[in-house]
Amino acid sequence: MDSSLAAKTPKYEYLLFTLFIFITLGNKYNIYIGFALKPYMILLFAFFIIHIYSFCFPKLQLFEIVMLLFYLLYSYTGAFSLYPQSSIRIIFGIILYITCYFIMKSILVHSTIPIIEKLLSNAGIIFNIVSIVLYFTGLKSLGFVFTGDRITEFGVLIDRDYPRLIGLLQDPNFYVFYNTLFFAYYLCNRHSLKNQIGLVLCLITNLLTFSRGGLLVILFLLVMYMLMNNPIRQMKLAAGLIGSLSIIGYFVINKLKFDIFHILSSRANDFLNDGGSGRFELWGRSWEAFSSNFILGMGAFNFSEYNEFHYGDRLTVHNTFLDILSESGLVGIFLFCLFIFLVIFEILRSNIHKHHQYLLLTFIGFIVQMSMLTVIINDIFFLYLAVLATYLYKQPKRKGKVHE
Repeated sequence: MDSSLAAKTPKYEYLLFTLFIFITLGNKYNIYIGFALKPYMILLFAFFIIHIYSFCFPKLQLFEIVMLLFYLLYSYTGAFSLYPQSSIRIIFGIILYITCYFIMKSILVHSTIPIIEKLLSNAGIIFNIVSIVLYFTGLKSLGFVFTGDRITEFGVLIDRDYPRLIGLLQDPNFYVFYNTLFFAYYLCNRHSLKNQIGLVLCLITNLLTFSRGGLLVILFLLVMYMLMNNPIRQMKLAAGLIGSLSIIGYFVINKLKFDIFHILSSRANDFLNDGGSGRFELWGRSWEAFSSNFILGMGAFNFSEYNEFHYGDRLTVHNTFLDILSESGLVGIFLFCLFIFLVIFEILRSNIHKHHQYLLLTFIGFIVQMSMLTVIINDIFFLYLAVLATYLYKQPKRKGKVHE
C-alpha cells in the first residue's frame, strides 16, 4: 500500500463521501456525449490524474478475476453480433465502468471500515431525504393529480395513474435496487438513532416507488434477517417497523389525503392482469433468441435491437440472467453464475457475513432483483463490489475477524 496515500486517510473521508453522493446522482444527472458521463466518473478520473505517479492497484480477489473474464467474454460476443453498433456502445461502457471500479477500489482500500460504514450511513440518509423532498415537490407541482402515464415531475413518475417515487433516479424499480445497500446496512446496524431513522426512511421511499418486485425483495430481506438473528428477539423490530409505518400512513392518508394503502392494493391486483408489466412475454422472447444461439448468444447488448426488429419495441428483457443467456449464451451465463457463487463463497469463507451481515443481505437482494431487472453494468452494484473487495483485502489470513 502506498504510504503517501495512506497518510491522507482523513482527507479521503471527504472524497469518499462525495463519491458516494455522486454515485446516487449519476443515474439522473449526467452529461450526455454519446454516452452518460456521470459526476462520480469525472471525480474518479480527476483523482487518478492527480495521483497517477503514486497510484497502485490492490491485489485482485478471485471473484474479480471471474468478473473480468465474464465481461471479456460478453464483449467478445459483440464481434459476431447481429447489431454491432449496440455491442460497441456496451463494450465502451464496460471499459469505462471497470476502469472506474478499480480507481474506486484503490481509494476505498486506503480508508478504514468504520469510516466506510459511517459514510454509507450518511449518504443513504441524504439520498432518501432528498428523494422524498423531490417526490412531494413533484406531487405539489402536479396538484396531486395522478392521471396520466410516463409523466415525470421532479422526483415523481406518474405511471398508469400511479404516483411512483423516483427521487434522484429515473426509474422506480432501480430506486429500490440502489436503496438495497442502504436498507441492508441500516437493518443490520440499528444500534444508533441515525441508522434507525435511515431504516424508516428507506422503508418509506421503497413503499412510495410502488414497485411490486422491489417491495417483495425488501420483505424477503426482512424475513431473512429475522431468521438469521433469533426470530423471537426480532419481533420487537417487526413491531417497531409496523408501528412507525402505521403512524406515517395515518398522517399521509388523513392529512395529505393520499391513500397509499389503496394504491398498493391496486398495484397488487394489477399484477394478475398485466403479466408483470409485460415481463413474462419479454422472457419468452429472450428464451426464443437463446434457442437459436446456444453457445455465445446473439451478441452483447443486442436484445433491444432484436426485439424491435421482430416485435416492434425496444424493451429490455427485465431479467439479467435471461438477458445474459440470450446475448452471450451458455458460456456467458456460466461465467456470470460462477462470479455470483464466488462472491457468496468469499463472504461465507471469510466470516464477513457474521461481522458485517449487511454485505450478504445486500448481495442476495441484488441477485433477486436481477431476476426482474436488466443489470449488466450498474453504478451501485460496482460500488458494492468495491466495498466488499475492500473488506476482503483487509481480512487477515485464516481468521474470522476483519481488520478495521
